[in-house]
Amino acid sequence: MSASTLTRNDAPPQVRRSKKFEMKASTAVVYFIALIVVGMTLGPVIYGVLGGFRTNAQIAENPAAFPHPFVLFNYTGVLTNPDFWRYSLNSAGIAIITTSLVVICGVMAAYPLARYDFKYREGIFMVFVVGLLFPVSVAIIPLFILITQNFHLGNTWLGIALPQAAFALPTTVVILRPFLQALPAELEEAAQLDGASRIGFFWRILLPLSAPGMVTVGVLAFVGSWNAYLLPLLLLGQDNKTLPLGVADFSSEHGSDTAGVFAFTSLAMIPALVFFLAMQKRIVNGLQGAVKG
Repeated sequence: MSASTLTRNDAPPQVRRSKKFEMKASTAVVYFIALIVVGMTLGPVIYGVLGGFRTNAQIAENPAAFPHPFVLFNYTGVLTNPDFWRYSLNSAGIAIITTSLVVICGVMAAYPLARYDFKYREGIFMVFVVGLLFPVSVAIIPLFILITQNFHLGNTWLGIALPQAAFALPTTVVILRPFLQALPAELEEAAQLDGASRIGFFWRILLPLSAPGMVTVGVLAFVGSWNAYLLPLLLLGQDNKTLPLGVADFSSEHGSDTAGVFAFTSLAMIPALVFFLAMQKRIVNGLQGAVKG
């Protein structure tokens, strides 16, 4: 029996009870703080969703009350609005293009930085790390000129997807590189002995094994593109507006219809929210793998 065990067992009952009380108190404090954070995060979302089930008169009479009775015409009005589906199509198209570019280009950029040994490798990787410090708003004016005047991609899906993918690449490379480094070198050597080239090893072995990391960066890129506001605001016209812009337009046009705005906003965030929650476990596994790598 170890000395620490003897010390614990020989401690007076008052000391043991005091330690248990301190542990329970600290746990209660942690849960209390977590509950406050969850309430501050989910409170506005729940309020908006429930607000869509109320009438404007109910909201004006008592803004904090529970819907009584529940009404559905706010949500059905949004779902039968063709503008909502046009905005959704534009958001989905841009998000899919952005996600595809981020995953494909990101894994191809992370592969040599993880598996090849060459001069300035760490310096090139640090360029991606430094890229995490620059948000898209910093380069918004040069991007506007480049996309509209040089590439002539203004008011197009690709004109939004390209810069979004470029600004998402630093995060993608930083997450994927540890995944690719964690694969044992013996696996690549065995593949080469079997006649596989480095490209063959990349496509046939490395990509399937790094799927959790690719799912993680793909989900982050999709959600980020779905919620993007500044770039679409500057580069897209009326026909190609995305859902965040549609929410702003709907709020401006129907400023007096508070319940309708709640319904439109709630429905606009559902696809990204459902997609994120569905992939939550994969995201956590992917980030854990990146940390371990």
